[in-house]
Amino acid sequence: MKIVRVDNDLKEYGIIEDNNIMLINKNSLEMLNLKDIRLLSPCQITKAVCVGLNYGDHIEEMGDKRPDEPTLFIKPATAVIGPDDYIIRPKMSERVDYEGELAVVIKKTAKNISEDEALNYVLGYTIGNDVTARDLQSKDGQWTRAKSFDTFLPLGPWIETELDPSNLEIKTYVNGVLKQHSNTKHLIFSVPKLVSFISHVMTLNPGDVILTGTPSGVGPLNSGDVVTIEIEGIGKLTNKVK
Repeated sequence: MKIVRVDNDLKEYGIIEDNNIMLINKNSLEMLNLKDIRLLSPCQITKAVCVGLNYGDHIEEMGDKRPDEPTLFIKPATAVIGPDDYIIRPKMSERVDYEGELAVVIKKTAKNISEDEALNYVLGYTIGNDVTARDLQSKDGQWTRAKSFDTFLPLGPWIETELDPSNLEIKTYVNGVLKQHSNTKHLIFSVPKLVSFISHVMTLNPGDVILTGTPSGVGPLNSGDVVTIEIEGIGKLTNKVK
Protein backbone atom coordinates (compact mmCIF):
# COMPACT_ATOMS: atom_id res chain seq x y z
CA MET A 1 0.00 0.00 0.00
CA LYS A 2 1.23 3.48 -0.91
CA ILE A 3 0.26 6.31 1.45
CA VAL A 4 0.47 9.91 0.25
CA ARG A 5 -0.29 13.37 1.64
CA VAL A 6 -1.92 15.75 -0.80
CA ASP A 7 -1.84 19.51 -1.17
CA ASN A 8 -5.50 20.33 -0.65
CA ASP A 9 -7.17 22.54 1.95
CA LEU A 10 -6.94 19.89 4.67
CA LYS A 11 -3.53 18.46 3.65
CA GLU A 12 -5.21 15.05 3.71
CA TYR A 13 -3.72 11.60 3.48
CA GLY A 14 -4.67 9.17 0.76
CA ILE A 15 -3.95 5.74 -0.67
CA ILE A 16 -2.82 5.25 -4.26
CA GLU A 17 -4.91 2.90 -6.36
CA ASP A 18 -3.65 2.63 -9.93
CA ASN A 19 -3.37 6.28 -11.05
CA ASN A 20 -5.85 7.56 -8.50
CA ILE A 21 -5.69 8.70 -4.88
CA MET A 22 -8.43 7.62 -2.48
CA LEU A 23 -8.51 10.19 0.30
CA ILE A 24 -8.63 8.89 3.86
CA ASN A 25 -11.52 10.88 5.27
CA LYS A 26 -13.89 9.71 8.01
CA ASN A 27 -16.82 11.63 6.55
CA SER A 28 -16.64 10.66 2.89
CA LEU A 29 -14.73 8.83 0.18
CA GLU A 30 -13.18 10.93 -2.55
CA MET A 31 -11.03 9.90 -5.49
CA LEU A 32 -8.46 12.20 -7.08
CA ASN A 33 -6.39 11.70 -10.20
CA LEU A 34 -2.73 11.40 -9.25
CA LYS A 35 -1.73 13.59 -12.19
CA ASP A 36 -3.98 16.43 -11.03
CA ILE A 37 -2.74 16.79 -7.44
CA ARG A 38 0.46 18.04 -5.89
CA LEU A 39 2.02 15.68 -3.39
CA LEU A 40 3.46 16.85 -0.09
CA SER A 41 6.00 15.14 2.09
CA PRO A 42 4.19 11.91 3.02
CA CYS A 43 4.75 12.27 6.78
CA GLN A 44 4.75 15.07 9.33
CA ILE A 45 7.76 14.57 11.55
CA THR A 46 8.72 15.81 14.97
CA LYS A 47 12.31 14.94 14.01
CA ALA A 48 14.38 13.03 11.49
CA VAL A 49 17.03 10.85 13.08
CA CYS A 50 19.81 10.34 10.56
CA VAL A 51 22.56 7.76 10.47
CA GLY A 52 25.99 8.72 9.20
CA LEU A 53 28.63 6.34 7.91
CA ASN A 54 26.40 3.31 7.38
CA TYR A 55 27.83 2.09 4.05
CA GLY A 56 31.44 0.90 3.92
CA ASP A 57 32.15 2.50 0.54
CA HIS A 58 30.92 5.89 1.76
CA ILE A 59 33.14 5.61 4.83
CA GLU A 60 36.11 5.06 2.53
CA GLU A 61 35.32 8.03 0.29
CA MET A 62 34.93 10.30 3.33
CA GLY A 63 38.16 9.04 4.94
CA ASP A 64 36.42 7.97 8.14
CA LYS A 65 36.61 4.86 10.31
CA ARG A 66 33.96 2.15 10.48
CA PRO A 67 31.84 2.92 13.57
CA ASP A 68 31.23 0.41 16.36
CA GLU A 69 27.75 1.87 16.93
CA PRO A 70 25.43 3.92 14.72
CA THR A 71 26.51 7.53 14.30
CA LEU A 72 23.43 9.70 14.85
CA PHE A 73 22.43 13.27 14.09
CA ILE A 74 19.07 15.03 13.78
CA LYS A 75 17.44 17.15 11.12
CA PRO A 76 14.61 19.47 12.21
CA ALA A 77 11.05 19.37 10.89
CA THR A 78 11.65 22.74 9.22
CA ALA A 79 14.07 21.10 6.78
CA VAL A 80 11.36 18.91 5.22
CA ILE A 81 10.10 19.48 1.68
CA GLY A 82 8.13 17.24 -0.66
CA PRO A 83 8.42 15.92 -4.20
CA ASP A 84 9.20 18.53 -6.87
CA ASP A 85 9.88 21.23 -4.26
CA TYR A 86 13.04 23.30 -4.56
CA ILE A 87 16.22 22.63 -2.60
CA ILE A 88 17.57 26.10 -1.84
CA ARG A 89 21.32 26.53 -1.57
CA PRO A 90 22.12 28.78 1.42
CA LYS A 91 24.29 31.82 0.80
CA MET A 92 26.73 30.85 3.54
CA SER A 93 27.68 27.59 1.81
CA GLU A 94 29.72 27.05 -1.34
CA ARG A 95 29.32 23.24 -1.50
CA VAL A 96 25.91 21.61 -1.13
CA ASP A 97 25.76 17.83 -1.66
CA TYR A 98 23.04 15.26 -2.33
CA GLU A 99 22.83 12.05 -0.28
CA GLY A 100 20.25 9.50 -1.42
CA GLU A 101 18.86 7.34 1.39
CA LEU A 102 16.17 4.88 2.41
CA ALA A 103 13.92 6.50 5.03
CA VAL A 104 12.03 4.51 7.67
CA VAL A 105 8.69 5.93 8.82
CA ILE A 106 7.66 5.21 12.42
CA LYS A 107 4.09 3.97 13.04
CA LYS A 108 3.69 4.23 16.81
CA THR A 109 5.56 5.51 19.83
CA ALA A 110 8.79 3.55 20.24
CA LYS A 111 10.91 3.56 23.39
CA ASN A 112 13.44 0.92 24.50
CA ILE A 113 12.30 -1.70 22.01
CA SER A 114 14.24 -4.79 20.95
CA GLU A 115 15.50 -5.60 17.47
CA ASP A 116 13.07 -8.51 17.28
CA GLU A 117 10.05 -6.24 17.74
CA ALA A 118 11.42 -3.21 15.87
CA LEU A 119 9.60 -3.74 12.57
CA ASN A 120 6.27 -3.77 14.42
CA TYR A 121 6.88 -0.05 15.00
CA VAL A 122 7.53 0.72 11.32
CA LEU A 123 4.69 2.02 9.15
CA GLY A 124 6.68 1.80 5.94
CA TYR A 125 9.44 3.31 3.87
CA THR A 126 9.99 6.38 1.74
CA ILE A 127 12.90 8.11 0.00
CA GLY A 128 15.03 10.79 1.64
CA ASN A 129 17.70 13.17 0.45
CA ASP A 130 20.06 14.13 3.27
CA VAL A 131 21.15 17.40 1.67
CA THR A 132 24.40 18.60 3.26
CA ALA A 133 26.44 21.79 3.20
CA ARG A 134 29.70 19.86 2.94
CA ASP A 135 32.02 22.82 3.46
CA LEU A 136 30.22 23.80 6.67
CA GLN A 137 30.25 20.22 7.90
CA SER A 138 34.04 20.21 7.65
CA LYS A 139 34.36 23.69 9.09
CA ASP A 140 32.15 23.15 12.12
CA GLY A 141 33.36 19.70 13.10
CA GLN A 142 29.81 18.78 14.13
CA TRP A 143 26.96 18.48 11.69
CA THR A 144 23.99 20.49 12.94
CA ARG A 145 24.36 23.58 10.77
CA ALA A 146 25.42 21.66 7.66
CA LYS A 147 22.42 19.34 7.80
CA SER A 148 19.63 21.58 9.07
CA PHE A 149 18.97 24.37 6.57
CA ASP A 150 15.39 24.79 5.38
CA THR A 151 14.70 22.53 2.34
CA PHE A 152 17.58 20.16 3.26
CA LEU A 153 15.29 17.14 3.78
CA PRO A 154 13.26 16.18 0.71
CA LEU A 155 10.98 13.22 1.49
CA GLY A 156 8.62 11.26 -0.75
CA PRO A 157 6.88 10.61 -2.95
CA TRP A 158 4.87 8.26 -0.69
CA ILE A 159 5.15 5.69 2.08
CA GLU A 160 5.31 2.09 0.88
CA THR A 161 3.99 -0.15 3.65
CA GLU A 162 4.66 -3.54 2.06
CA LEU A 163 8.42 -3.75 1.61
CA ASP A 164 11.41 -5.72 2.84
CA PRO A 165 14.13 -3.09 3.47
CA SER A 166 17.03 -5.54 3.53
CA ASN A 167 17.73 -5.84 -0.20
CA LEU A 168 16.74 -2.77 -2.23
CA GLU A 169 18.58 -1.11 -5.11
CA ILE A 170 19.20 2.59 -4.50
CA LYS A 171 20.27 5.07 -7.19
CA THR A 172 20.81 8.81 -7.33
CA TYR A 173 20.81 10.81 -10.56
CA VAL A 174 21.79 14.44 -11.13
CA ASN A 175 20.53 15.86 -14.42
CA GLY A 176 19.91 12.31 -15.58
CA VAL A 177 23.47 11.11 -14.85
CA LEU A 178 23.84 8.21 -12.41
CA LYS A 179 25.88 9.32 -9.38
CA GLN A 180 25.11 6.75 -6.69
CA HIS A 181 24.25 3.07 -7.06
CA SER A 182 24.15 0.59 -4.22
CA ASN A 183 21.88 -1.77 -2.31
CA THR A 184 20.53 -1.69 1.23
CA LYS A 185 22.03 -5.15 1.79
CA HIS A 186 25.30 -3.26 2.26
CA LEU A 187 24.03 -1.32 5.28
CA ILE A 188 26.38 -1.81 8.23
CA PHE A 189 23.51 -1.43 10.71
CA SER A 190 20.19 -2.92 9.58
CA VAL A 191 16.79 -1.25 9.86
CA PRO A 192 15.74 -3.30 12.94
CA LYS A 193 19.09 -2.52 14.59
CA LEU A 194 18.68 1.21 13.93
CA VAL A 195 15.08 1.41 15.16
CA SER A 196 15.98 -0.45 18.35
CA PHE A 197 19.22 1.45 18.98
CA ILE A 198 17.66 4.87 18.46
CA SER A 199 14.66 3.99 20.65
CA HIS A 200 17.08 3.42 23.52
CA VAL A 201 18.43 6.94 23.01
CA MET A 202 15.23 8.90 22.42
CA THR A 203 11.52 8.32 22.01
CA LEU A 204 10.44 7.92 18.40
CA ASN A 205 7.04 9.46 17.67
CA PRO A 206 4.51 8.45 15.01
CA GLY A 207 5.52 10.05 11.71
CA ASP A 208 9.19 10.44 12.64
CA VAL A 209 11.67 9.18 10.08
CA ILE A 210 15.02 7.45 10.31
CA LEU A 211 17.41 8.08 7.43
CA THR A 212 19.53 4.97 7.12
CA GLY A 213 22.68 6.44 5.55
CA THR A 214 24.00 7.08 2.07
CA PRO A 215 26.30 5.00 -0.15
CA SER A 216 29.38 6.30 -1.97
CA GLY A 217 29.13 8.76 -4.83
CA VAL A 218 28.01 11.87 -2.96
CA GLY A 219 28.67 15.09 -4.81
CA PRO A 220 27.67 18.71 -5.32
CA LEU A 221 24.38 20.25 -6.38
CA ASN A 222 24.36 23.52 -8.32
CA SER A 223 21.57 25.95 -9.06
CA GLY A 224 19.44 24.60 -11.90
CA ASP A 225 20.27 20.95 -11.20
CA VAL A 226 17.60 18.27 -10.97
CA VAL A 227 18.29 15.46 -8.49
CA THR A 228 16.34 12.18 -8.55
CA ILE A 229 16.66 9.36 -6.05
CA GLU A 230 15.20 5.99 -7.00
CA ILE A 231 14.70 3.10 -4.58
CA GLU A 232 13.47 -0.30 -5.68
CA GLY A 233 9.92 -1.02 -4.54
CA ILE A 234 9.19 2.62 -3.68
CA GLY A 235 9.68 4.83 -6.73
CA LYS A 236 11.43 8.12 -7.44
CA LEU A 237 11.86 11.38 -5.55
CA THR A 238 12.79 14.38 -7.72
CA ASN A 239 13.70 17.90 -6.64
CA LYS A 240 15.12 20.93 -8.41
CA VAL A 241 17.86 23.15 -6.99
CA LYS A 242 17.90 26.93 -6.59
